[in-house]
Amino acid sequence: MDARDPLAHFRERFCLPKAASGNECIYLCGHSLGLQPKTVSSYLDQELRDWANLGVEGHFQAANPWMPYHRLLTQQTAALVGAQEAEVVVMNSLTVNLHLMMASFYRPTMKRHKILVERGAFPSDQYAVNSQILFHGFDPALSLLELTPRDGESYMRDEDIESLIEREGDSIALILLGGVNYATGQVLDMAGITKAGHRKGCVVGFDLAHAAGNIPLRLHDWGPDFAVWCSYKYLNGGPGCVGGCFVHERHARAWDRPRFAGWWGHDEKIRFQMGPDFHPMTGAEGWQLSNPPILALAPLRASMEIFSQAGMERLRAKSASVTGYMEFLLGQHASSKFSLITPREQERRGAQLSIRLPSDGCKLCDRLTAQGVIGDWREPDTFRVAAVPLYNSYQDVYRFVQRFLAALS
Repeated sequence: MDARDPLAHFRERFCLPKAASGNECIYLCGHSLGLQPKTVSSYLDQELRDWANLGVEGHFQAANPWMPYHRLLTQQTAALVGAQEAEVVVMNSLTVNLHLMMASFYRPTMKRHKILVERGAFPSDQYAVNSQILFHGFDPALSLLELTPRDGESYMRDEDIESLIEREGDSIALILLGGVNYATGQVLDMAGITKAGHRKGCVVGFDLAHAAGNIPLRLHDWGPDFAVWCSYKYLNGGPGCVGGCFVHERHARAWDRPRFAGWWGHDEKIRFQMGPDFHPMTGAEGWQLSNPPILALAPLRASMEIFSQAGMERLRAKSASVTGYMEFLLGQHASSKFSLITPREQERRGAQLSIRLPSDGCKLCDRLTAQGVIGDWREPDTFRVAAVPLYNSYQDVYRFVQRFLAALS
């Protein structure tokens, strides 16, 4: 399978961590932190040289001028998430962008004040949502509405999500769900959820932290009001890399919509006139706050170049195959000691498989790490692994399953 893999050569373009033995790790943790592209140093060195040689003039005279630097990523980002270029901007971090979007799009009233989330959403999202509800003077006990799987099931059914939206929609101000659930790896029907939410008059947004670079996205066509994501997982932008934001074109000129303003979101044609009144730029760029961190964006450019060459459709095809292979191998060794809590259908999952270990799972994860097998543990009982198609091989999967089963026994 590795010999027939048309994307196998991309593995050579990444730095693979080494185990204590000196051998390459079996790195299945790209859902948490992607690996470093080998060209990152050259991208960074260019900006460091320009900073050293040009100082402030680098904003205009650098090889890649810093003033419009973030736009070097616009076309690739728009293609990656299925958006128009004016609908995306690379800025801030995920939770900052989430707060900025909620400042504009969560506008609760006494009748319509609830936020719909999935129970067990990533903690940062939970904190952000609760704080927004409190900020607007409401009580999370009354204004937070949580989706839960049916008793005895690990992930949500599409029909249950749409049924809840239909039943509660008149009181929901904002639907905010993870496009791919961080714990189970379930891919939600974002098009269906958006349609159901808008039919009831709800604003719809998505956290795409585990979706961007993992599954094909069609944000413009699906029509959510906004989406946010980070760039250090599947997008390999480096720890704490700058995140991304999507705002649908129907809000591009919504000048009367409240927003927290900063000068980089101000109309660039008059930005340096230093006037007192804020005039937002058209589209997603109008939500920018500060000038972008060039040294943080450079590594992301290195990775996005690789994504553009590989193509999201080809990456998705390999992802479905290599993750299916992992599921197949694990399924040959059914055991009461572990179970998969990720959907079995390929269209309902990305690269990640979540393995439930009801006892001593954290210790097992530690044993594997000591052997150079890198996944990650999430309390209370979940071991997450992801075969990332850009740099993981079928042999990685085979070796992982052998070591996992040995550690389990």
